[in-house]
Amino acid sequence: MIAYETRLGKVEISEDYLEKLIGHEVTSCFGVVGMVPRRVKQKLYNRFTKSSMADTGIIVSGSGDNLSVEIHIVVTYGININAIAVSITEKVKHVVMEYTGLDIQKVTVKIDGIQE
Repeated sequence: MIAYETRLGKVEISEDYLEKLIGHEVTSCFGVVGMVPRRVKQKLYNRFTKSSMADTGIIVSGSGDNLSVEIHIVVTYGININAIAVSITEKVKHVVMEYTGLDIQKVTVKIDGIQE
């Protein structure tokens, strides 16, 4: 649970919410084919249902003022990987700031595969 104080009171946001929010944004980016599961829960879900969860491949860690996000993706062959990583980083920071007011300090985009 990520918590921070405002002048109106305490705000708590779960990591699951942030992971799903980020997952929806990342999968809509041009050149991203899919996400790669990183947690046991995600791997089991993908294996049994043959579909992926919105938070697959995303790990949010840290506290309210020092958040970091790790994203594991598969990209389309022939796409500029640096451009995709920069685009995802900016999009994730913008969306999280817009919806929650939290500032992400670090976004790590890991390319785990390339697909044609």
